[in-house]
Amino acid sequence: MDAVYQDLSGKVVLITGGANGIGASMVESFCQQGAKVYFCDLDEAAGKKLAQSLSGRAGFRKLNLEREASIRSWVKQVGKMEGRIDVIINNAASDPRIEFESMTSKQWDDLFARNLRAYFLTVQSALPWLKKGASIVNFASITFHIGPTPMTAYVSTKGGIIGFTRSLARELGPKGIRVNTLSPGWIMTERQLKQFVDASVKKMIRKAQCMPELLQPAEIAQVAMFLASEASSALTGQEILADRGWSYS
Repeated sequence: MDAVYQDLSGKVVLITGGANGIGASMVESFCQQGAKVYFCDLDEAAGKKLAQSLSGRAGFRKLNLEREASIRSWVKQVGKMEGRIDVIINNAASDPRIEFESMTSKQWDDLFARNLRAYFLTVQSALPWLKKGASIVNFASITFHIGPTPMTAYVSTKGGIIGFTRSLARELGPKGIRVNTLSPGWIMTERQLKQFVDASVKKMIRKAQCMPELLQPAEIAQVAMFLASEASSALTGQEILADRGWSYS
């Protein structure tokens, strides 16, 4: 049974990368809690379809997170319209498999722009509307802890996110704003199942985790809602590993 967080009802929630996978599950889950959800994504077709399925309970905007002006415009629009922003879920990311020796500096810079700089821009743009009690959830990854190849640039961005969270929590703490990192394990999204996860990978995951059941997007959405709600009021500057014990084993 899904948890109910009554304090999320009516809260204004921003979610980046919300059209598919974990992001889409979070959009749906926060809407079920009665939150006012605004999400962005490059996938316009999927974003519009999801927004329509939620009957106006979520607002979608196509957004390229490499473009600073676009991020600031979107956040400002939501902030001015609602008068406040209560929750930011920095979820959007790209996870290319590129050999280190063949990676170009442009590929490196572009990935950091999508996976890390966009987090900074989203939060900074929202500061005028973040009040005491607001919660920021930055998505990192189990990959920071296990260092898979060939993903050096991606893992580096995720390490940066953890550092970003820790320092930002200190800076925003006096204002009553919490900042935490959520690091999922290998989640069985449609994209992962189509591109990367075959029978041998599933076997490897089950062996690596403390508990063998494969992780689903809805489970990560539940953790995100916990971190966004007052139920986690004692937590800030923390990394929550939602990986069924993979990094522990």
